[in-house]
Formats: sequence, structure tokens, C-alpha cells
Amino acid sequence: MNIAMNRIMKEFKEVVTNESNGIDLKMPEGELTRNATNLGSQSNKKEIFLTGSIQGPPDTPYADARFHVDIIVVDTYPFNPPKVRFTTKIWHPNVSSVTGAICLDILKDQWAAAMTIRTVLLSLQALLATPEPDDPQDAVVANQYKKDRKLFEKTARHWANVYANGPNPESECDAAVASLVEMGFSEEKARSALSAMHWNTSDALESLCKG
Repeated sequence: MNIAMNRIMKEFKEVVTNESNGIDLKMPEGELTRNATNLGSQSNKKEIFLTGSIQGPPDTPYADARFHVDIIVVDTYPFNPPKVRFTTKIWHPNVSSVTGAICLDILKDQWAAAMTIRTVLLSLQALLATPEPDDPQDAVVANQYKKDRKLFEKTARHWANVYANGPNPESECDAAVASLVEMGFSEEKARSALSAMHWNTSDALESLCKG
């Protein structure tokens, strides 16, 4: 763990001193290590817990929104990649709209020991600008991206506005969600159903009623 900790402390300074690129990294005070149960690990080993954030890139549906990620650094870091997931809900082909799990090659078999947490955050930022719908984490989102790009962008902007303090509200989406909330459904379930059903209220209602 000493190797991992020393490396992380060095990388932490690297990110903090380069904030102009729209990424940020924090180490929660008093909580340097914890079990990685939140990311599905069955390991009992102590691991370093960090939180990162990414500013949505310009000229994308995520522009000027701020997205947060949990980062678990394993004790074999940097020889094995960190475990990363979005904690801010996002509508993106390569991120699960339910769990925040990410499909990114450098977090799997394309990781190299020379890479850093800064590399990961910048790669995630680049992924927001250039999705890979043919290698999706969320098939529903990827299908919408490929079949109706304008609708995808509208949905992604709406989610960015609601969940990531984005500056571009989508009033039609807000109204559709409100109409289902008035029927007794939770806002989150209503939004997810409408997004998956291409903002067709009848189809979303049917989906919600089926459970």
C-alpha cells in the first residue's frame, strides 16, 4: 500500500495544481482508506478512496455541468487500474444510467502503470465529448444515440441540468416528468422511463405500470 499511497499523493498534487482543465480530485478528510464494497469488490483489503469531478466539455450536451466520480485505488496500484464510477447520474452510452458503471478501456485491459488518476479524469472528460455507442455500458442510451441523435442530446442535456447543475434546462422534458409525478410516480422513475421511451408519455406510463 505504501507504493500506492506515495504515488497517489504525488498525483493528487498534480491534479490540484492543474485545475484549468476542468477536472478536480479530493481526498476526504479522515477517510484515506476503506473497503471497496460500494464498487462491488469482495476484497477485505483496505484501499484508498478519492472523489473526482469533471466539467462537461464545450459543444456537448454536458457543457458547463459538473459530474462527480468515486475512485477506489487498489493496493496494487499503479500496476492495476483504479475502480471508478459516476456518482452523478448521466445519460451517456458508456455509463450506466442506473449504477454509474463505466465502460472505458483504460479502466480494464488497456491500463498501463504509467497512467495516472489525472489520465483517468481527462479520459472520462474526453469520453463525454466522443461517446463510443458500439461498445456501450447502457444499451438503451446507445440505441437512442445511434437512432436519434437530437433526441439523445435533448435527453442528455436534461439529465445534465437536473443532476449536474447544467445551465440548459429542457422545459418539455420537465413538463413530461411533472405529468407522471402528478400520477404518483417518483421523479427519478418518471425521468428514467420517459428517457428510455423516447419521451413518449403513454409508453413511459405503460412501462411504469408494468413495474
